[in-house]
Amino acid sequence: MKKIVSLILCVLLIFGGLTGCDSKSKQGTTGSNPTKVPDAQQQSESEPTDAALAKPVELKIWHDADEAIMAVIQNRVNETLKDDKISVIFEKKTGLTDQLKLYGTDTANGPDMYFYAQDSIGMFAEMGILTPITDLISEDAMSDLLPMTLEAGTYKSVKYQLPVYFETLLFMYNKDLWKGEIPSTTEDLYDYMVTNTDIDAGTYAVLNQHSTAYNVAPFINGFGGYIINADVQPGLNLQATKEAVAYNQKFSKLQADGDYNTVGTLFNEGKASAIIGGPWLISGMKNTTIKLGFKSLADFKLPNGKSLVPYSGVQGFSVLKYTAESKKDAIAKVLITLAGTKVAIDIAKLSNCAPANNKAYDDADVAANEMIVAMKKTADTARPMPNIPQLSVMWVPMESFLAAVNKSGEDIDASADKYQQEALTAIADMQ
Repeated sequence: MKKIVSLILCVLLIFGGLTGCDSKSKQGTTGSNPTKVPDAQQQSESEPTDAALAKPVELKIWHDADEAIMAVIQNRVNETLKDDKISVIFEKKTGLTDQLKLYGTDTANGPDMYFYAQDSIGMFAEMGILTPITDLISEDAMSDLLPMTLEAGTYKSVKYQLPVYFETLLFMYNKDLWKGEIPSTTEDLYDYMVTNTDIDAGTYAVLNQHSTAYNVAPFINGFGGYIINADVQPGLNLQATKEAVAYNQKFSKLQADGDYNTVGTLFNEGKASAIIGGPWLISGMKNTTIKLGFKSLADFKLPNGKSLVPYSGVQGFSVLKYTAESKKDAIAKVLITLAGTKVAIDIAKLSNCAPANNKAYDDADVAANEMIVAMKKTADTARPMPNIPQLSVMWVPMESFLAAVNKSGEDIDASADKYQQEALTAIADMQ
């Protein structure tokens, strides 16, 4: 009998315990001091967020630029997008254009994006391997970018490049050697050169690569000529181009042979007071004691009243067509980040680059950088280097023309006609 009573008591205790757990649960949701969890909180605790569900995306970007600059960009992009689980990785490629010709449609081995100057945009657009940037981000996302930098990556009215920074030629001078103020006209500059150049002693006032097309372009563009126009017409025998070449010739007679290494070495050794060059020369001056000054070429007026108009090379990102759909959202976020002020300020402060983002120049440190400010001023009048495919065959005839005039003393009119025909033949051979 005792066993039966004990058994009954155990059953009652177990049932009562179960009832007690249920009561505590109900009290937690209906009592006078409710502890009900809000629906949104319950959902966040029980269901992953979109960010948590997102799979990591890594974008492969090819380049052939300075790896230190790429590291600055990579660090900022990856830090900004870490919560989105989006990252970029840069791979340096020798002969980048040739690599893209081979792998531009190879989804397995090609990149998602590439970083390069704008002058190859036309070639890749004609190959059909690029996606328009505006298919990925809006025009508003690029509203802070300098117009010249956007124009540089536009081919046949379509934007194929997101610009990040740009370069132009500058008037760079040694503050310890230059006498007085920097002239504001090219004629006054020439007079200074006549007075302060001693060719026999090997000392020069101003050096330039006087037979290199890129370095003579400021004169050609300023005179109203051109090397090649948007209609794929060479302009070597235009009257304006010939006048510019003749004008450049008188400066060349007061300079060294115009070779890149020669003029750079002479300036670095203190045998020249100034040089026309770009930021790519800076690395070669690191071991010198030169106190550099900078002046925009736009500040020099030609005899026709117009300023020197250099070409500008714009470095930026383009997107391969085969990745635009599969990774569209990730690529869009990367592009928006690249167009932003933070990346722009980083590359200016840490890499001495002139950013494409106009708002970056409001930063005090960026505004205090003399070289960057000079390039920014030049951007108002600089002409983006043509991005048409035919540009690639124009350098040889143009520089042959310049060498014939400056180094061999050949007749300008005859040389212009000769090399204009060579340019036309080279373009025709591309067909």
